[in-house]
Amino acid sequence: MPSPVTRQPNWLNWARTIQAVAQNGLTYAESQYDRARYHKLLQLAQEIFSTYTGDSDETLAGWFSLQPGYVTPKVDVRGACFRDGRVLLVRERSDGGWCLPGGWADVGDVPSQAAVREVREESGFDCVARKVIGVFDANRGGEPLSAFHAFKVIFYCDITGGAPRPDHEILEVGFFAREALLPLSGFRTTLAQLAECFAHLDDPGRATAFD
Repeated sequence: MPSPVTRQPNWLNWARTIQAVAQNGLTYAESQYDRARYHKLLQLAQEIFSTYTGDSDETLAGWFSLQPGYVTPKVDVRGACFRDGRVLLVRERSDGGWCLPGGWADVGDVPSQAAVREVREESGFDCVARKVIGVFDANRGGEPLSAFHAFKVIFYCDITGGAPRPDHEILEVGFFAREALLPLSGFRTTLAQLAECFAHLDDPGRATAFD
């Protein structure tokens, strides 16, 4: 079931493309002259990001250095857990917004197990992943990520135990009805994604959504 795709700003697409071409070129280039050209492209991408985001060159250089080698999308996993028709959300310390518990998958993770781990670490609840609700482009439909291109995989999960226990990144844990949602952490979870989660609660046979 395809989901609507929101257009991103042109500058963001251009800067990401330039950064990816530069990083991929630096991965494979053997000539010192080619490497110098790719470094110039990387600097250009950083200047574009800096101009539109206000982030420092040091911050941007740190972002780019987190993913050495050939550039591919990162993977964000989320768990949608329900209790009495209400969805489990956590409140992020970084921006004060609410979102489905989750985060970046680690190298070596099984996707569903990564989502289960993130739910436990962020909320305190144990769960079992039952199905994939959707696979989304994390850079479209909400607040775009500044430097990363990421895919978001949301799993429908059943709570098996535990109790609310926020970790160091989380301020609060709570369950919310669909008509009583609080302000969201925009690039972590969107209203459209939550609507899809509730649709799967209403219809267990609903097809997986994807961009």
